[in-house]
Formats: sequence, structure tokens, C-alpha cells
Amino acid sequence: MNLRIELSQDSTEEERLAILAPLHAYNVAQAGIKVSEPLTLLVRDEQGEILGGLYGRLVCQWLFVDLLSVPEQGRHQGIGTKLMRMAEDLAREKGCIGAWLDTFDFQAPAFYRKLGYSQFGELTDYPPGHKRMFFQKRLDV
Repeated sequence: MNLRIELSQDSTEEERLAILAPLHAYNVAQAGIKVSEPLTLLVRDEQGEILGGLYGRLVCQWLFVDLLSVPEQGRHQGIGTKLMRMAEDLAREKGCIGAWLDTFDFQAPAFYRKLGYSQFGELTDYPPGHKRMFFQKRLDV
């Protein structure tokens, strides 16, 4: 079999899924890893417009918090804490044993520490002059 490597000039979702398919099949065969289940909590205003929220995925009995955004007018009112607690509670109901996320040093590391998350990794100079920080919390204790 002759294999070649080429650069895709316009990456597509179809190409991403083609790359993912054999990796997913291998992960299922080795560790029983299933497709992730999305978890979405929305913050809306009186008109129903989405102003922020939390988007995560449940996979391998863990919640990954991919996005957390609290609108400026809702900050320091407990909305971020409420979003995180709701997501953690929903994850527990689905049998998750932990939650993890990443944030930048200029975003909310102190907020996550206050919620009981501990840092388990750091990528320096991402972006240059800053850090990307990784946090986790056990939900089964």
C-alpha cells in the first residue's frame, strides 16, 4: 500500500471526521471510550437572547468544561458559580467522577480554585507572555 501525506488547503468537517473515525474505533476497542455527550447551560436576558453560559462534554465519566462565559452585567452575582455547580450536579447524575477545564492566567484561575479545582498542568507562553492552566476536581468524593 502506497501512502502519501498532503496538506489540506481548506480543512473541512468531513476531513476531521475521516481522521477521527479510526482513532475513535481504536479508543473504543482499547478503553471503551464512547462519543461525548454535550452539556449546555444558557444565560439569557429578558428578551431570550443568549448572553453567555457553559458548554461542556461528558466523556470517560468526566465533565470537560469547554466554555464558560458570564455576561459583563452578570459578573460578581454568583452566575458563574451557579453555572459550574449546575454542570457538576448534572455530571454527577450522569455518573461522572470528575471535571476538568483549562483557562488562561488572565481569565479565572482564582475562580476555579475557589470552587475546589486544583491545577494539574500549565503551558507557558500560550499566548506569549501568558499561561494556559489546566484544572481538575473530583466529583465522586
